[in-house]
Amino acid sequence: MPKKQTVWLFTMVSLTAVLGVYYVTGPEKLLPASTLEESMPDAPAEDVDVKIEETAGDEVFELIRLEAEDERSRLKEELTAKVASADVSAEAKNEAYDEIQELDALASKEQMLETLIKSKGYEDALVRTSDGEVRITVKADSHSAEAANEIIRLAKEEMDEKMPVSVEFQPFK
Repeated sequence: MPKKQTVWLFTMVSLTAVLGVYYVTGPEKLLPASTLEESMPDAPAEDVDVKIEETAGDEVFELIRLEAEDERSRLKEELTAKVASADVSAEAKNEAYDEIQELDALASKEQMLETLIKSKGYEDALVRTSDGEVRITVKADSHSAEAANEIIRLAKEEMDEKMPVSVEFQPFK
């Protein structure tokens, strides 16, 4: 079994390659914020939850990322053991394998969305998906409904689902 450092390094190199390819070939026709405001209705849609709050915390983002990564790794190990087990039916193995693929895809989408948000000039961003909801926390000195709408639009495009999205702004310390 490969060491965790080797797996981590391979994951980071792969992510860097994927992000590089996305940057070079990515969508160049993103809507400007003014176009988004014109297309957004006055009242937010039912599946969109916009929160503009100020929360405290400095290194909290990294801690939350590490905890989420540990939880996903634990779940993937359980599913991998299920796939490798001789006592499990082929259908259950397929379901476990599909869950592993979904976990990987979700983690990749979250990381890509964080990168997109940071590319918009924000200091840091944290994207968490749980219970069918996308929660985004952004470090920014100032915030507005326009900025939240732009982040929600990015989330809707990247996640490719009709998941509720909430945006929270966190001030710098």
